[in-house]
Amino acid sequence: MTEVLERTSEDCAVQRTMLPGGLRVITEQLPGVRSASVGIWVAIGSRDEPQEVAGAAHYLEHLLFKGTKRRNAVQIAEEIDAVGGELNAFTAKEHTCYYAHVLDADLPLAVDLVGDVVFDAVCADADMELERGVVLEEIAMRDDDAEDLLHEAFCTAMLGDHPLGRPVLGSEESITAMSRDALYGFYRDNYTLPRMVLAAAGNVRHEQVLELAQVALGDRLTGNPAPLPPRVGTAEIIRGPKLVLCEDDTEQAHLMLGVPALDRHDERRFALGVLNAALGGGMSSRLFQEVRERRGLAYSVYSSVAAYADTGHLAVYAGCQPERLGAVAGVVRSVLTGIARDGLRPAEVARGKGQLRGGLVLGLEDTSSRMSRIGKGELNYGDHLTVEETLARIDSVTAEQVAELARELLERPLSAAVVGPYASADDLPTEVHEVIA
Repeated sequence: MTEVLERTSEDCAVQRTMLPGGLRVITEQLPGVRSASVGIWVAIGSRDEPQEVAGAAHYLEHLLFKGTKRRNAVQIAEEIDAVGGELNAFTAKEHTCYYAHVLDADLPLAVDLVGDVVFDAVCADADMELERGVVLEEIAMRDDDAEDLLHEAFCTAMLGDHPLGRPVLGSEESITAMSRDALYGFYRDNYTLPRMVLAAAGNVRHEQVLELAQVALGDRLTGNPAPLPPRVGTAEIIRGPKLVLCEDDTEQAHLMLGVPALDRHDERRFALGVLNAALGGGMSSRLFQEVRERRGLAYSVYSSVAAYADTGHLAVYAGCQPERLGAVAGVVRSVLTGIARDGLRPAEVARGKGQLRGGLVLGLEDTSSRMSRIGKGELNYGDHLTVEETLARIDSVTAEQVAELARELLERPLSAAVVGPYASADDLPTEVHEVIA
């Protein structure tokens, strides 16, 4: 049965069909464009990995492109390059996505390639050894990037040994030790149709995408298992150390402070979006004005939100000269304390809402973004919130709601991560210790 989830005109619609086997197909038809994007979303990410195969989801993402029963790695690359398209993937903590972006006329090739990679990868021993080296290089590159390293350290500070607190890439030890049987078992156990959504957006017809999916997947589309419901619940988290320090011989000190926040199912997530935008989402934000414009203490300062199925956090980042780290930490604490006490000014709330509205609409100008929105929405919520409905939810946020949420979140104890030229926590400025006390 096909459902029409949104219709913006006679020719523009978002539709969803559940195929046999539990695969959900969702499409957004945009006749005014000449491109198409298709992705297979798998509800498996780094949080689903047992400790002994930490990094498996990301390792697997690399390996699936090395060859299938019908194509080797060179053929995969040549076929997508021949049409000027893009074929790629990414792994997150709660999902993995394999996608292609092509001209609309090349949609059949895109669906065939993505389906072939996801379902028929060979995972040969030689390819696994080759990609093992590539993944280890990626881990080394992460460790050489102070801001990337900081984000990983902050997740550890916030989430401790919970799988959400571990790096998506895994560790050098886990990747080195991982066997082909363990990785292939992870692949076959978890890449099942009820965990998947096939999303397509652009100059596509829903019926066409269904036909292409049926050709690509063949006899896999059998039986009537129900799709896996969206993740819910409450994460059992034993908070990590309040401070994680990574000594690094960098020119700058990198600081991240944060508090536990909302999961993605919380109805207050739109108020949190406004709070985040006003706190550190742009040049007019409270943090940017106080830290950079008025005091010149840092070049880069911003806030961010992470929302998982059952937990989340609100974080502040700043990069500065090591001798300014104490002053930066003190100003950030002052800003957070002020907003927790007094809320935001009406003008700040208005600008925060405007920033969210503009970011949403401008971010949907290409078919890849449209595909991501409908695919991730189906995977995470099992539902479709239209653009107009989302804009209305943003507009309905009040200054009082933001103030109440700020009091709840910003008065929580802070956790911190620091990357910089500090041999031990004792070398950090007093203000950093006071912020997390």
